[in-house]
Amino acid sequence: MAARSVRTASRSVASASRAAKAVTVTAHRTQQAFRQRYEAREALRNALALANVAGLDPEGSIMPVRTSYTQGTPNWVDLQTPDQGAAKAFYSGLFGWTYDDQPMPEGQVYSMAMLGEHTVAALAPQPPEMAAAGAPPMWNTYLAVDSADDAAARAEAAGGTIAMAPFDVTDAGRMAFVLDPSGAPVALWQAGKHIGATLVNEPGTINWNELITTDPAAVAFYQTVLGLTTSTMDMGTGEYTLFEADGQMVGGTTPPQMPGVPSHWHVYFGVADADATVAKASELGGSVLVPPFDSPVGRMAVLADPHGAVFSIIKQAEQPAAGS
Repeated sequence: MAARSVRTASRSVASASRAAKAVTVTAHRTQQAFRQRYEAREALRNALALANVAGLDPEGSIMPVRTSYTQGTPNWVDLQTPDQGAAKAFYSGLFGWTYDDQPMPEGQVYSMAMLGEHTVAALAPQPPEMAAAGAPPMWNTYLAVDSADDAAARAEAAGGTIAMAPFDVTDAGRMAFVLDPSGAPVALWQAGKHIGATLVNEPGTINWNELITTDPAAVAFYQTVLGLTTSTMDMGTGEYTLFEADGQMVGGTTPPQMPGVPSHWHVYFGVADADATVAKASELGGSVLVPPFDSPVGRMAVLADPHGAVFSIIKQAEQPAAGS
């Protein structure tokens, strides 16, 4: 989340080798699975069926600028990559990000991705332990919590694994890193001066976060740990489960549409033009795992950056004006 976050993560992953290996296997298998088949297309259609309403106020209008997050809401994403410079160039070219580099030891930096004055994501060096284990880079999802210590304690009691015990990130906040019962890695963030992304649901920002898992216990885990509630919707090809915080949809969960995909949190970024973004990603050295396709909420695709980090993009469909 900040310079100390990455520094502490390296030490903690080294001391928690079993958890680190689980994250490594998850990332590696996820990358392979996306490359194997295009059957992910249907999963994505379900995944974002209601993404356009995430972040709505009670009147139904979009609130892209954020000053706080309700517990359980995805509030941040960051990428750990073996080539930070190359990754910065790729995402800058793709999303128009600039960077506020926060100094780290040994000359490294934690690069806060910016759109104008807003922080929207971050890029960090991959910890040496993960690189040595052969883990591909991956986007991490953070969930807002009122207390990192209390949430971590509930996570462990609910069957999760503590990969990194709660620790302070200077005055930015306090965080922990856990594996849910299905093995999906996720960060818990207690905001201090840093709330997470200050702009969402816009091109170049987080638009949706989704848990991919076949384990029913995972849903109960997030209900217990974060107080999330759920609702389901029949999407024609099966039920899709929505996570809700204070009555607002904040994410979703669905089984993978192919065998061999491990449990993981998947990240979706908004774009102004899906086809143009896919073409640009290819030009910048990225890979197109699922070409652009239309869905009820917009046009989407699945991409990987030049080092293999997988993410999705969406050009959200135009929504009718309120009251129409």
